Amino acid sequence: MNWLVKSCICTMFLTGTSVPIVFANEAAHHAVDMALPVWSIIPFVAMLLSIAIIPLISGDWWSRNMKWFSLGWSLVFLIPFSIVYSVHEGIFRLLESVLLDYIPFIVLLYGLFVVAGGIVFKGTLAGTPKINSLLLLIGTVLASWIGTTGAAMLLIRPVIRANAWRKTKSHIMIFLIFLVANMGGCLTPLGDPPLFMGFQRGVPFTWTFHLLPILLFNMALLFSIFYLLDNHFYKKEIAEGRSPVKEPMKETKEHIHIEGAQNLIFIVMIILGVVANGILPEWIPCFSNGAGIPIFDDIVFPFATLAEIIIILAAAFLSLKTTSAHTRELNEFTNGPIIEVAVLFIGIFITMIPALILLKVHGTELGINQPWQMFWAAGALSSFLDNTPTYLVFLQTAGTLGAVQGISTSVGTVSQVMLEAISAGAVFMGANTYIGNAPNFMVKSIAEENNIKMPSFFGYMGWSCAILIPTFFIDMMLFFF
Repeated sequence: MNWLVKSCICTMFLTGTSVPIVFANEAAHHAVDMALPVWSIIPFVAMLLSIAIIPLISGDWWSRNMKWFSLGWSLVFLIPFSIVYSVHEGIFRLLESVLLDYIPFIVLLYGLFVVAGGIVFKGTLAGTPKINSLLLLIGTVLASWIGTTGAAMLLIRPVIRANAWRKTKSHIMIFLIFLVANMGGCLTPLGDPPLFMGFQRGVPFTWTFHLLPILLFNMALLFSIFYLLDNHFYKKEIAEGRSPVKEPMKETKEHIHIEGAQNLIFIVMIILGVVANGILPEWIPCFSNGAGIPIFDDIVFPFATLAEIIIILAAAFLSLKTTSAHTRELNEFTNGPIIEVAVLFIGIFITMIPALILLKVHGTELGINQPWQMFWAAGALSSFLDNTPTYLVFLQTAGTLGAVQGISTSVGTVSQVMLEAISAGAVFMGANTYIGNAPNFMVKSIAEENNIKMPSFFGYMGWSCAILIPTFFIDMMLFFF
């Protein structure tokens, strides 16, 4: 643990020599926000580099020890921060991040993971380019209505089973992340959390349909690339003697049907839970005005969030009780992927605290006032940070630009093209890295659990840089320039 002690001392020194000590009982939390130095993001950068580099050196060792890195880098941030700004302030920031952000995040992931893991699409699905494209298309369409996480968890196992006969199939998982786990969620506030936050701040529910032309263009481009790529690998598989359906079995092809269909009801429950979090404060007085359970300082755990969590956990409980063990075995369902995501992302959420604070404080000082700038700024940060606060920061920035026509929101009037740029950047570019959006890492973990060799952190970014970045550049030229 020497590395932990040395890192804490180094971070504390940099923080302490950069800013005056500000105690929570002497000044508002805002003062801490304003005083926080750039050095404080070092643990977050180190956490990302650990995720990116160490698995390349020893994947098995990383799997056994990633929990210590998640804990260690969290402490490298929390200990110096608490010493410089007071233990009270450190506890406040930790509870704020874990209770208000991480717990709702991981509960939603867990609920969708459990429920989708109880649904089996049975039947003879051959992993051909046409079938794979159709499955990805279904997932992309569903993502706006059941969320990117829900659609990804629902489709990944049918895609894996359909391509079980293949040797080369990681590209299919990569495009599933591109299309189903990210881009497909742009058409409604149900699709991706930042859009739901926009809805809560006055953006009309159906306004997101304005992103349809951009989505259709990207889908046409990416599905064309996918089909050509998948067809190339498909022909190689056939040439090497592998076949999706062996000839003697053709008479016994099984019609496609769903086992564990009751879980579709539980997915609807989860969606209703998420929606309830947004509408209960508006409809029921006892949920309004931030009503909730006092936790610490001015942290209040909202009743609306508690209702969402209860509904999601109830759906997961009912799924576990009503789904047969045989059905889950067909999906090779285990808790391994969700545990891995939970362990890594709590470290990401904690070490990300100073990065989000700095973005919140200095976001309006970046000089970003053009749609194409908003598109790339919101997208670049959403590739590594939580895209919901990133979206909100740039929505706030756009609201201060003084637009006289556009969408009237609680943060000001935002021109339509500017709002399109922020929304598209936050949703689309979450696909740039494994940590850009919650389901990305879930897809990676489930694929690897099913013996699909996925690219490393930087390897995946190689795919996104080669395919997505040129696509986004074209988006900029056509829609935002």
